[in-house]
Amino acid sequence: MKKRVLSLLLAGLLGTTTLAGCGATKVSSDSGAASTSVQASSAASTAEATDAQSEVNVSAESTTKAAALNDASASGDDVTLKEALNNEIQVKPKEAKWTINLAGNNGSLCNVPTFLAFELGFFADEGIDATLTSADFQTKSAGLDDGSFPVVNDDYMFFKSIQNGIDASVIDGIHKGCIKVQVLPDSDLSKAKDFAGKKIRIACDEIGGTTYQATALWLEQAGVKAFGADAEVTFVPYNDDNLSIEALEKGEVQAVAAWDPVASIAEKAGRVKTILDIAKDKPFKDHYCCYLYASNKVLKEDPALIAAILRAYHRAEDWTAKHPEDAEEIITRKNYVQIDDKDLAVSLISEYGYPLQADRDAGKIIDLKEDVSFFVHALTDLDILEGDADDFSSKLVADVDLKQ
Repeated sequence: MKKRVLSLLLAGLLGTTTLAGCGATKVSSDSGAASTSVQASSAASTAEATDAQSEVNVSAESTTKAAALNDASASGDDVTLKEALNNEIQVKPKEAKWTINLAGNNGSLCNVPTFLAFELGFFADEGIDATLTSADFQTKSAGLDDGSFPVVNDDYMFFKSIQNGIDASVIDGIHKGCIKVQVLPDSDLSKAKDFAGKKIRIACDEIGGTTYQATALWLEQAGVKAFGADAEVTFVPYNDDNLSIEALEKGEVQAVAAWDPVASIAEKAGRVKTILDIAKDKPFKDHYCCYLYASNKVLKEDPALIAAILRAYHRAEDWTAKHPEDAEEIITRKNYVQIDDKDLAVSLISEYGYPLQADRDAGKIIDLKEDVSFFVHALTDLDILEGDADDFSSKLVADVDLKQ
């Protein structure tokens, strides 16, 4: 298995970066603090708890009761900020049905629902004893492939890895954009077409990474060559967005594709101006940036676990959308994210458009299959993905029965 996973990773567009995706290493200056706050020792790791877990995993009656409990408080409004901050919430179930690891401790605002599903007890309500761990892209890919990570939150960069053999499927969309393309305040570059006919150097997270893909798609759809011998831009990888912005200021590059909140902090400080915000601008504004991926191994062997995780995420997304200020308070006070500007953090959380449960129920959210199809076709047109786009897109999304 290890040998197969390694070969799959090497086959993808995985550069040399250590990013975990979605701005993972760009936000938190002390990811260890967050890790300490959530990785408490669990009695479920004992042999006795393992035996108990095996028994309840196959209990349809218990799972049905958990679903009914969730239906009764689907919005999560029964949980308050005060309870969360005062550690009054049961974040570990008294009797665990499942004990899992989640790659959710990367200091990114993109992972707010993961943090809150834990801190507000939504995982515990489902009988899930979750431990949030730090993991880079390669570790998450391998974890999805072998089932050690049942679910991962990441962006469409994973599409290539799945096409190359990582055994996973998209099961949900999480939120909209968290990437910006920026230039110096006095730059004459203000739109994609301004790059045409020029040799522009653009800083990105990695060659083949998400900021690279997003910027290339934006440029190519405006008629600017981003690939090949006749490319009008050159991408320069940096493993930290702070370094990218410093390179922009030194004149080493003429534009930078950066993750939030580093990008928004730099913009607010007047160091850069934004010419593409994928949360607001075409062709991205009506599309998800990040998705939930499920291990196909776990989907087949324990679909009830995937359903339970997804129900907890839906409650957390709804709570975040309704209470962005409280969400910011929890994730910063609990040391999940290091960001000093509270107003900026709240603004970004609101802009990401975490789906409301009421909108889900009314069918007023982004259609997941159409959204995935959009990116698959766009990335296939850019030769980042290969083969038949319709065929790959149809196989990429898995339906999850939330009532099991």
